[in-house]
Amino acid sequence: MIAGLVLALSIGAAASPAAAQSAAAEGQKLAFDRSKGNCLTCHAIKGGQYPGTLGPELVDIKSKYPNRDELVAIIYDETKRNPLTVMPPFGRNRILTDKEISEVVDFLQTL
Repeated sequence: MIAGLVLALSIGAAASPAAAQSAAAEGQKLAFDRSKGNCLTCHAIKGGQYPGTLGPELVDIKSKYPNRDELVAIIYDETKRNPLTVMPPFGRNRILTDKEISEVVDFLQTL
């Protein structure tokens, strides 16, 4: 399932610059939305209000994770890489759809 998700999200990443910008804007909304992505509960993110300190600050993401698929997999289900993580498995638990995960990754890659 993850392989198909990664392929689908990678294909989506090759969209036009305008579409990519729009997806990144949607991803930011999800990341800052306290009822959906809720990344600010644990992470400090530039432009976000009232960040948490449990997770690392989300900066310089594209250089930390040059492989987009790795970042998708982390958001989809970080427990596969780190069984002791407190990060919710956003994809496995259907907190975010595959499209929403892709949009969050598009946003994170702008940081």
